[in-house]
Amino acid sequence: MASLRIPFFAALISLACLSFVASASFDEERGVPLLHVDFLDVGQGDATFIESPSGTQVLIDGGRDGSVLRDLSSVMGFFDRDIDMVVATHPDLDHIGGLAGVLDRYRVRTIVLTENVKSTPEFEEFLRAVRDEGATVVYARRGDVFDLGAGPAGTTTLSVLFPDRDPSGLESNASSIVTELRYGTTGYVMTGDSPREIEEYLVSLGTSTLRSDVLKVGHHGSRTSSSPIFLDAVHPTYAIISAGKNNSYGHPHKEVVDLLDARGITRKNTADVGSIFSSSDGVAVSVR
Repeated sequence: MASLRIPFFAALISLACLSFVASASFDEERGVPLLHVDFLDVGQGDATFIESPSGTQVLIDGGRDGSVLRDLSSVMGFFDRDIDMVVATHPDLDHIGGLAGVLDRYRVRTIVLTENVKSTPEFEEFLRAVRDEGATVVYARRGDVFDLGAGPAGTTTLSVLFPDRDPSGLESNASSIVTELRYGTTGYVMTGDSPREIEEYLVSLGTSTLRSDVLKVGHHGSRTSSSPIFLDAVHPTYAIISAGKNNSYGHPHKEVVDLLDARGITRKNTADVGSIFSSSDGVAVSVR
């Protein structure tokens, strides 16, 4: 696998130039292109599919197995075989297990990951697929900003908030790539499996980049994530939990549910409702 670091301005160019190749998604009633963020039901795992108003497509994580391929066919269309960017937040099975199949089936232009690795057959298979894909490989760093193309409300950007260093020596969850998706005045924060100490570290760096409409809750709603100080900094309207039905971990934990409810945050769980679909016109966010 090639070792390639791209500064944020180059990353901006790399995806902006690709955004015209995909068709935009529209608000059928108003004819306005929308940002779509779909939290796919992949059981006990994570997979988030993003399509910007200009049509640029991003997949963040791929669940633990090939079930992500079924959901991608549903949201992308059966004949669409191109994804602009894949982000592997960290090397745990429930986040990268389905990505080898994604890379084998789809043409992917940019792959974002970290230097943190794991000695498992599934992660080795993921690395094999990365090598075979021949995509541009970016090792994520705080300050990287990816331009996902322009819409009526401005440019859609995906920014890396963490890691801010080589995370090779960190425990795998603590190495998770944390991203902030922005379109107009709306925002989404997605944290992988980041534990509370990373959340609190991000708050210490400043809260202006954290305030968002939607929080993809860390670590499937485990008590190891979703610290009160972090929830207050993000101050989301919606909290999305990606967890498997009747999972053996008891996710989401009651402590997290209670913290969300105490703050009046509307929570949705893939274990209860299946895939969760969100959209933004740059001013307001809807979640269903």
